Amino acid sequence: MYPLISDQLITNLHIMKRSNKLTNYRDFGILIIRVGLGIMFIYHGYPKLTGGINKWELLGGATKYVGIQFWPGMWGFLSAVVETLGGALLALGLAFRPVCLLLVINLIVAIAFNFGKGEGLMGASHAIEDAIAFAGLFFIGPGKFSLDKK
Repeated sequence: MYPLISDQLITNLHIMKRSNKLTNYRDFGILIIRVGLGIMFIYHGYPKLTGGINKWELLGGATKYVGIQFWPGMWGFLSAVVETLGGALLALGLAFRPVCLLLVINLIVAIAFNFGKGEGLMGASHAIEDAIAFAGLFFIGPGKFSLDKK
């Protein structure tokens, strides 16, 4: 007769049990992603934030590629705030999901800007990758090593 549980199934279950030990570090992995991306967004956003009205108008001009052609200075300033302050909040894990959503919106404008300038997929790839990461993080959450969890 056939055994109810084959040797191969038992071996597979033991392998799965050992590999599941890595899931114990899931929250640490999310912390690494949060802090790493947060620092990089602060690094890129802070010069934009401190650049003044000319920098903000230049940055905010990207909104024309999503159909918004008024107040480019305001949109540029808000974009710089989202990158800088959003990066800090992301690293801390505070207001995590709203920050992820704002960063995705910011990156959608960046993607449209890159395509609008004719840079194609290669020019927009960095913004696309970040948008995908933040969209995924939105659903995963900040993990237990965050201020949102405290």
